Amino acid sequence: MIARMFFLSVLLLATHAAAEPLTIEGQGSFFVGGRNVKSETLSTLPAYAPSGTITVDQMYVHYQIPVAAKRLAVTLIHGCCLTGKTWETTPDGRMGWDEYFVRKGHPTYVVDQVSRGRSAADPSLINSVRLGKTPPDKTPPIFSAGQEAAWAIFRFGPEYPKVFLGMQFPLEAQDEFWKQMVVDWNATLPSPNPTVPALSQLAIKLGGTILISHSASGQFPFQAAAIDTKGIAGIVSIEPGGCPAPAGDLAPYLKMPILVLFGDYVDLAPRWAPRLKLCREFAEAARKAGGKVETVVLPELGIKGNSHMLMQDRNSLKIADWLLAWIDKNVEAQRR
Repeated sequence: MIARMFFLSVLLLATHAAAEPLTIEGQGSFFVGGRNVKSETLSTLPAYAPSGTITVDQMYVHYQIPVAAKRLAVTLIHGCCLTGKTWETTPDGRMGWDEYFVRKGHPTYVVDQVSRGRSAADPSLINSVRLGKTPPDKTPPIFSAGQEAAWAIFRFGPEYPKVFLGMQFPLEAQDEFWKQMVVDWNATLPSPNPTVPALSQLAIKLGGTILISHSASGQFPFQAAAIDTKGIAGIVSIEPGGCPAPAGDLAPYLKMPILVLFGDYVDLAPRWAPRLKLCREFAEAARKAGGKVETVVLPELGIKGNSHMLMQDRNSLKIADWLLAWIDKNVEAQRR
């Protein structure tokens, strides 16, 4: 364990030493959305009043703006059981996409979904059950993903602790990765998930952004576009939990370039193969309707070994470079 910690410390120092100093024009944070809720069950602790007003359903946003930025803003949206940390420094200490996109000239916005990370959850119903005001069977359905189950979901291997041959995720730093996992409150939230209208509001506020989603948030940019396409310059959905129905209303998705991106081992994963199939069908239907939608599987480009967490894999910056080239060709080019 000591040797592993030393290895990670040296790697972290080496990674930061290799990068040029980062100069930015501005950085900060704000919230989008939110509503006030009055409750009589805010606390079960004697020292704190149980009644009062709290704000819920707000989405946290952190941003960095490059000097004299000329490229489109990107908005990075994490997936299930995680936070905006997904896009930050990798578990083994390498540069994350949040910093890399800034270095490449893109104003970069990283969100914490509603009820995740710095976007607070509503404890009222849990406390109501504890206080005996609500039956136990009404306890909200929250969950945490165990490391063993997440292993297969994130495609580190077919099952814990087996590893796919050539897999790129830095498993020597898996202890750091597991620390990123948080409680999932999505089943307690209204429909649509409040993150969706918040993303729509953010896109309008920014006057143009590329929504880049991952996993369980993969549908969110599509749902935001269905609300209003204004401000959504493009969509990149990385290994989404699903794509819009091919036979559904495709009109919102014909107004911007869309990329659906998958990593490796998908055909070996019963959870992911059907989702890729649906996304291919969606892309084909959208193209026939006049849209510009691509489904890309990295091994077909010769980029192999990527897990579900491809933004943290050892070749994450190589993938970022490919993605940046796609954005330049398909999204930025429309503004020229």
